Amino acid sequence: MNRMKLLRYVSVTGILFVVLSAEAKAEETTIQILHTNDVHGRAFEGDFDGMGYAKLAALIDETRSEHSFLLDAGDTFHGTTFASLEEGETIAQSLNLLGYDALVPGNHDFNYGLERLQELEGKLDFPIIGANLLNDQKKTFFDPYLIKEVNGTKIGIFGLSTPETEYKTHPNNVRDVTFEDPSITASRMVEQLEEEGADLIIALAHLGIDKSSEFTSEKVAEDVPGIDVIIDGHSHSELQIGMEAGNETLIASAGEYVQNLGVVELVVEDGELIDRTARLINQTEVEEIEPNQEMQSLLEELEEAQQEILAEPVGETKVELNGEREQVRVEETNLGNFIADVLRESTDADIALTNGGGIRASVAAGTITKGDLVEVSPFGNYGVTKDVTGEQLLEILEIGVKEYPEPSGGFPQISGFSFYIDEAEEPGTRVHSVTVDGEPLDLTKTYSLATNDFLASGGDEYELLADLPVTNEYNALDELLISYLREAGEVSPKVEDRIQFGEDKKEGSNHSAQTESDSSLYVIQPGDTLFEIGLRENVTWTTLIEWNPIIKDEDLIYAGGTIKLSEGIGHK
Repeated sequence: MNRMKLLRYVSVTGILFVVLSAEAKAEETTIQILHTNDVHGRAFEGDFDGMGYAKLAALIDETRSEHSFLLDAGDTFHGTTFASLEEGETIAQSLNLLGYDALVPGNHDFNYGLERLQELEGKLDFPIIGANLLNDQKKTFFDPYLIKEVNGTKIGIFGLSTPETEYKTHPNNVRDVTFEDPSITASRMVEQLEEEGADLIIALAHLGIDKSSEFTSEKVAEDVPGIDVIIDGHSHSELQIGMEAGNETLIASAGEYVQNLGVVELVVEDGELIDRTARLINQTEVEEIEPNQEMQSLLEELEEAQQEILAEPVGETKVELNGEREQVRVEETNLGNFIADVLRESTDADIALTNGGGIRASVAAGTITKGDLVEVSPFGNYGVTKDVTGEQLLEILEIGVKEYPEPSGGFPQISGFSFYIDEAEEPGTRVHSVTVDGEPLDLTKTYSLATNDFLASGGDEYELLADLPVTNEYNALDELLISYLREAGEVSPKVEDRIQFGEDKKEGSNHSAQTESDSSLYVIQPGDTLFEIGLRENVTWTTLIEWNPIIKDEDLIYAGGTIKLSEGIGHK
């Protein structure tokens, strides 16, 4: 080859090398993460239950890209009768058909106990991951992480579960589990995954972004650099385009009940993340989509097989249990009392309150089956406890009876206390003569209140309850009823005048104005102080305390309470 040809060859080869190198360097890979969270057993499509697994399967088939992963951020195996009748097995079969790659346990995934969750993992075609779930040897109960590889890019995925699980499932369910601080775990995981060559690091977390929580995904992002994406659950947050958090971490969450499918896309070039996006596909966008027939058939088959389980006897009742709509929404019934009693006893609470609208059927005298209790409580609502003061309990009761005598779904069925309703009074001032365990309500005392998660989150206009922190969470109401009946064997609940009507027994804990014969009683008004009341009545505030020994602190009197304005006066 002469010198001129050699130069041409070198020149052309060099140009070709540069072009090929540029193309290789510019090659991009888009990695797709499809995700769900807080499904709570909602496998079937419904107005409030999202698209269901059959349509989700069809949507996944339409959306899944060449390099795609499907992840679930917990609270998956529990929450409906379909899920709980076989302690999560029907959900495990459904998840296998959907083709998930990993799941992190949520607090309610422990509702059947740790051992059952481990059994469920054995039935899955993919791993449950949990890096901060430790035994007494500081070893994890589940694989802490997994590594996937796409076109030479290594993706490390590790799991984090909320420490709130210690009190957001029955404590016995997690007595052997130590929930390590998620930030401490995340820091260790990032370091380990980087040592193993991970180019992208994803936290699959059941932590949430609720400001009332101590441990959140936002806190992990702020505390720990190196996490590219957190796929989140627990707070049921619907993040339409994700949320940018500390250390350039993207948090993605798809709401609840399969109302959305989350989609995160990560664009990688030469192992480096150069772009990322998050979006949600809402159930309204897929109304016309045809359900996946294989999944639809599986769900129908599993549901049909449960009919035998639903027919299983769990106890006996000597009397008909009255759950008729016309009664439970306006008055105390024996079924309402029974449910409230079980709720209170199962949670060791002082008092209990459930909504009449949550009771959907009566039960005939005789044998009680699982199916009967599912019809009574079909929504998958679970037990919750919150601490309330006596004053807050009064406000809660006023919410529950404000529509009376009109039927209302929020009408209270109660346990552990009693009260009167004076329908002649204006809404907000109707409740009086409240007694707890036979003693007059103490406005300043704190009581443990058991209710259901629907009311606890503000349902039926119980907004006050939504503002109070949860002290614990328990199993679904139908599960609590089944457990109680299996132990009790036979029940015969009665109407016990827990809720009465009229004004003839008003006591100091009512909101209503005193009658003429009670002219020496005074109902405390908003903004009142003992000093100002005494000034108006020409007595000292210290004398008022002598006449009202229930007052323990002169600075702590509450609107709606009643005090004596003379010595020796009694209450009617």
